[in-house]
This record gives sequence, C-alpha cells and structure tokens, in this order.
Amino acid sequence: MSQKRRNRRAGGGEEITANPAGGEDAAGTGAAAVPRGRQKGKQKVPTEPSGAEVLPMDKRRRKEGEAAERGGAGGLGEAVRQARLRVAPSVQEFKYHKKRVRLVSQGSDLKDGAQGVVYWMSRDQRVQDNWAFLYAQRLALKQQLPLHVCFCLVPKFLEATIRHFGFMLEGLQEVAEECQELDIPFHLLIGFAKDVLPPFVTGRGLGGVVTDFSPLRVPMQWVEDVKERLPGEVPFVQVDAHNIVPCWVASDKQEYGARTIRRKIHDRLSEFLTEFPPVIKHPYPPPAPAEPIDWGACRASLQVDRSVKEVTWATPGPAAGLAVLESFVGERLKSFGTDRNNPNRAALSNLSPWFHFGQVSVQRAILEVQKHRSRYKESVDGFIEEAVVRRELADNFCYYNRNYDKVEGAYDWAKTTLKLHAQDQRSHLYELKQLEEGKTHDPLWNAAQLQMVHEGKMHGFLRMYWAKKILEWTRSPEEALKFTIYLNDRYELDGRDPNGYVGCMWSICGIHDQGWAERAVFGKIRYMNYAGCKRKFDVGQFERRYDPRKLGQ
Repeated sequence: MSQKRRNRRAGGGEEITANPAGGEDAAGTGAAAVPRGRQKGKQKVPTEPSGAEVLPMDKRRRKEGEAAERGGAGGLGEAVRQARLRVAPSVQEFKYHKKRVRLVSQGSDLKDGAQGVVYWMSRDQRVQDNWAFLYAQRLALKQQLPLHVCFCLVPKFLEATIRHFGFMLEGLQEVAEECQELDIPFHLLIGFAKDVLPPFVTGRGLGGVVTDFSPLRVPMQWVEDVKERLPGEVPFVQVDAHNIVPCWVASDKQEYGARTIRRKIHDRLSEFLTEFPPVIKHPYPPPAPAEPIDWGACRASLQVDRSVKEVTWATPGPAAGLAVLESFVGERLKSFGTDRNNPNRAALSNLSPWFHFGQVSVQRAILEVQKHRSRYKESVDGFIEEAVVRRELADNFCYYNRNYDKVEGAYDWAKTTLKLHAQDQRSHLYELKQLEEGKTHDPLWNAAQLQMVHEGKMHGFLRMYWAKKILEWTRSPEEALKFTIYLNDRYELDGRDPNGYVGCMWSICGIHDQGWAERAVFGKIRYMNYAGCKRKFDVGQFERRYDPRKLGQ
C-alpha cells in the first residue's frame, strides 16, 4: 500500500456507498432473508450494518483502519494469504471449475498473434478471491501473454451519489496499487464500456476479454453492448465471481422462495465452496505501462449528487473489508444467532458495503465463518442462510424476472390483493420529501430513516418495518415501491443491489413470502407494526439514539 494511501486512511477522511428495505447483514440482501413459515415470535430476518454498535463511529473506523494497515486485517490477512498458497502456487496449477464461466461471444479460441488478455472488472472490485480475475490470469499464463485489468467509470449510475462513487473509487485505487505490485497494468477508462472498451481491446491487439457477472438490467445491457462492438474473433467470457454457486448453475428458472432454492444451493456448496488460489505477480509484462490515473480528476468529473455526504464508519477497500470480517468473526459472530434482529445490539457482520462493491468475497467470508460452527452453530448457520441462500435467491430473482423492481414483477396473488386494496383509505399520507427528512408521526420510523441518511445503512429488522410503513402511508403500491427504491438507492451503502430490490419487493409485494391474514391497505401482504417492534427490542433506546434534535435536524 502506498504511503500516500496510508496517510489518507490515517486522516480518517469520509468515504462510502448504499441498499434497501429490510436488509440482510451478511450481504445486504434487504428483506430477502425473511422469516420462514408462520413462526410466532421467532422471525428470521435479514440484518445490516448496525448503527447501534458499541464503539462510536469514528473510533470504530479508526480501529478497522488500523487493522487494515497491519497487512489486511491483521492475523486474518496473513492466514488467508497462506491458505491460498497451500491450495496452489498459482491458478495455472489449480483445477479451475469451468461451470463458473460461460461464453458470451460466438468464438472461443484466442486468435494467433494476440498481444494480451483483459479482465473487464465491474461488479467484483478486488484482486484476490476473485474467480473472474483468476480466470483471466489463467488464460494469460496459459498463452504466455500480458494481463490487463480495466474498469469503465461512468459519469453517473441510477441514484448513486458521491457517497457511493467515493467509496468505489477509494476501493479501486487500492485495486490499482495491488495490480501494480503484481505487474498487472490497471486501466481506468472514462465512459461507458461500449464506447471505451472495444477500442481499448483493438488498439492493443488483445485476444480475449473476461468480465464478471451482475443480474441487473443495466450491467447486463453493458455486456450485450460490448459484445456487439467487440471484433468477432475476440472471445468474450463471463464469470460469476459474486455468488458461490454461479447463478446459472444454481437454477435455470425463477425460484419461488428460499424453500425452493435452499436445497439446490446446499447440494452444490461442497462443489463450489473451495479455497482460492492466489493471483500472482504476472511474468509476462505488457509492451507499455498503463496510463497514470488522476484519481482527483476522475472524482471531479462525476456528474453525481454531492449533497449526500460520504460516511465515516466504513473505510473502503479490500483490506479494510477483510478487517471488518476479522472483527465480526472475533467479536460479533457469537451473538449473531441470538441478537441480529435487535437494532440496539452489536451482532451484525457490517460487511454489506464491501460485499456490494465486490471488495470482499462472500465466499471468503463463508470460508472463515464456517470454521467456527462447532462453537457457534446457530450463528454460523444463520449467517450462511442469509449470506448464501437468501443473497443468491436475490440474484436469481433479478436474473430471471426483468420486472424485479416493479409491482408487475410480483406473484399473481400479490398483484391481485394489492389491486383490491389500492383504494383503501390510508391513516396517513406523506410526500417523498417528508419521508426523506424523517418527518412522520412515527418516531421509530423517523429514527430508522435518519440512521440511513446519516450513516448510509439501516438495521435489517427495521428495513422491513420501514418499507412496509411506506406502503401504508403512500397513495398506491406503485408509489410506495418507487419511493422505497429511491430512498434506498440514494442513501444506503449497498444500494442498487439485487438484495435491495428483493428487500423492497418482499416488503411491499410479498416476493419470496406467502399470503397472510387480509387487512386494509396491505391485503394479504405481511404486516408489521410499532407494537410488534416494541415486543422485540427497546424501541425507546433506538429512538433516542437517532433523535432529530440530537442529529441537528
């Protein structure tokens, strides 16, 4: 890590990024991690990085940053490096599982005279523990070619603000520095991939393109656009480096819920949940180095809202993310099984921002967490359910349902019940601005909203309550879903994520849930209320923590 970056970290500058309703701690899956069946008083819910931590934000950030400076999460960083080397000296000597890869282009053979291979990094923004990066290096080593890494920086993306772009750019700078240490040039291309990546490939005579996988419509369109503009003789492949069981392997259809995908995931876990080999110093250098990157100019060029400030509790980048994983395993995992639904307890992994940006691999987290099953079985099993089953269920939904963020994407029973109750009288109606500013009649809802606005996250249990109240207080399910997704994507650290869309759709449209007792407004959609929250945790304590007067609002 460069001295300049160490100084920036030590200074504790604000960094960050965002996601939605109900949120799973392990992966930010929104309310994807929903209760199973009608378990009275035992709801299994998702969890999210909690503002209700024992340490104040600035001290926690310093603690995580210091751990990161010890070589990537202190002892865990070194242990992980050794584990990679034990499995294989490099990916060339590793039995790579080809089912992680699928061909995007027609041709599959690298052309004669190719001058290199490029990994187009997008969703998975890390060097190590990255199956896409490893596959690209495998190809380059096999053909004795240089390896390049590209990231295409777009000027704006959906509701992402400087909070999200700042977190991402800080992480990418760490990636670029690590690539440099491995003699792998990192290129930050400014613009849309369809405009900048094909000229990059042809201009350098590159013979193959590898990219990672996202099930969302915009990144999927990026892949299609690049495919159309790449030369026909350049093979283009995609690797699911985000899921443990690749999305297209786990299921070939939209699954109804966790109960229908759980067995499919668990049946393949032993096949795919393996240790990673290391990305190594690349022995075949390119003819010319990468252009120097002016990170400040890149940030200044963004056409994004800068009024949503970067947060201070989360240090961006793979090293800091690994430090958070280490602190979770060492300090909070033991309480995850019993306390993850209590917003006043420090029991969450807090990993969702790093998972969302691909700065930490979920597979790495599971490899570490499962080592403690003999001591904390309930916690380990709960974390795997949320970080693997529920999170991969969210990818499945978004991949196979193009209306993943619209009421039209709901099940027929849910669309019917919401339509029947669309005209029901609401007890309160709020405009978007009132909701955004946390100015409703409900102090718990306001506190949760302000937690999200100020900290870039909301506790998972409250994310469900928060979204369901928006359904109750807006003019229609369509408006409720629109407002929920907007607020989530604007403020949450893990926004614009499959887990977030599914969290909103679970809360408002009953996705991956079942019909419940019919009532006004909700119809058969699961209901949550203030009294129920009071039975689960000290609501007053949480409200006091995020009192608007205390936060200066």
